[in-house]
Amino acid sequence: MTSISEADLLAKVPDSLFIGGEWVASTSGRSVDVHDPSTGLVIKTIADASVADAGLAMDAAADAQAAWAATAPRVRGELLRGAFDLLQERADEFALLMTLEMGKPLAEARGEVTYGGEFLRWFSEEAVRISGRYGANPEGTGRMIVTHLPVGPSFLITPWNFPLAMATRKIAPALAAGCTTIIKPAELTPLTTLYFARLLEDAGLPKGVVNVVTTSESKEVSAPIISDRRLRKLSFTGSTAVGQILLKQASENVLRTSMELGGNAPFIVFDDADLDKAIDGAMLAKFRNVGQACTAANRFIVHESVAEEFGTRLTEKVKAMSIGRGTEAGVTVGPLINDGAVDKADALVQDAVGRGATILTGGARVSGEGSFYEPTVVSGVIAGSAILREEIFGPVVTIISFTDEADAVAKANDTEYGLVSYVFTRDLARGQRLIETLQTGMMGLNVGVVSNAAAPFGGVKQSGIGREGGLEGIHEYLETKYVLTPDPFL
Repeated sequence: MTSISEADLLAKVPDSLFIGGEWVASTSGRSVDVHDPSTGLVIKTIADASVADAGLAMDAAADAQAAWAATAPRVRGELLRGAFDLLQERADEFALLMTLEMGKPLAEARGEVTYGGEFLRWFSEEAVRISGRYGANPEGTGRMIVTHLPVGPSFLITPWNFPLAMATRKIAPALAAGCTTIIKPAELTPLTTLYFARLLEDAGLPKGVVNVVTTSESKEVSAPIISDRRLRKLSFTGSTAVGQILLKQASENVLRTSMELGGNAPFIVFDDADLDKAIDGAMLAKFRNVGQACTAANRFIVHESVAEEFGTRLTEKVKAMSIGRGTEAGVTVGPLINDGAVDKADALVQDAVGRGATILTGGARVSGEGSFYEPTVVSGVIAGSAILREEIFGPVVTIISFTDEADAVAKANDTEYGLVSYVFTRDLARGQRLIETLQTGMMGLNVGVVSNAAAPFGGVKQSGIGREGGLEGIHEYLETKYVLTPDPFL
């Protein structure tokens, strides 16, 4: 455990770009301010990358690719393990930094350090387990050799809501597979990625293997990287709308892509559910990261016989939550990322109320400085309400009722998204049926959090392509190569 002041920590965070193993100023001469969403104040000013800087980062990644791919898997794994160990030593610093630039309560930020670190540990172990196969072809005339090789330089674009975990979830498998990277963190929360690059540097990262470009002009800076023929992989976490644009750009050079996009998670509570567990799960599934997570439960679909009791008991829990700056003791609800996020949450709530829904608690902005919105429960939401179609990304519970299993499944699947679903029931046969019928890439059965570094994270439909984490995660950065040789025994 370490103790450091906010000012001292921010002074330790680099304010430059990280290209080719060097901390360099932007060729643009511009800078971008990073704000604390709990106060609106600028906490640090950093380099604002230009298109020319993007080219330099691409050059560095391409130049380092061959040597990094040839680096022994054990060496790659040990570097990641060393980074994991350093992260444990600096856990308090990373937690505080995330709270300052993103706003989440300090306890949750510490949880993210643990979660993000697990990707470093997991893929340090997977680096030495990249396997292939060898065997006779069916005709018996030759031998088939299948190997997996690094796909090559990879461009990683991360969102603002989990600044550390989204960086480690992409960087760790890329490095384990033997790929060099360029990472572009979100403009709103770039400091954690810069500080993590410093940690990798301290862990012995070779020059050019990880490059960081921070910019306020994401579209302009990303375009030349994506169009560069030396780039072979694009990984993006963010909105579906932006992901669709990036997929079109990636198609020009037929890039390997991983897309973790929007969500509209259903949280289904059956009449036989253990309501104590369901309510505890609901609090985790909804209010983790102040609701600003693609896995956040968006639609609470509750059996009509228990909907009123569920709403009443959940409202009691929500009313007891404490709003404030994430660094303050006892705070469980921090700010939303900016005023635009507050406006969106409020507009969705007001639209639902205008159509006949009832606010059980909350439902308003918090006056004063910072971008705060009251933890809210809305019941009786009717079909057609925007809050049922759009990702809320805020601390708002939306309750609708259902009559039977078929009705629940129909309502849960009535969305273009398919990232994660949550189901609470004591009937294991029903749980097994829902595994088959719910159209999501992940499912929590009687649990409110599913994320784990050892599990494949990703969705179906417009929630994305590919998987991050688990045994599957490293293969997103590997190409499969097949070789046929004559039968050596003939």
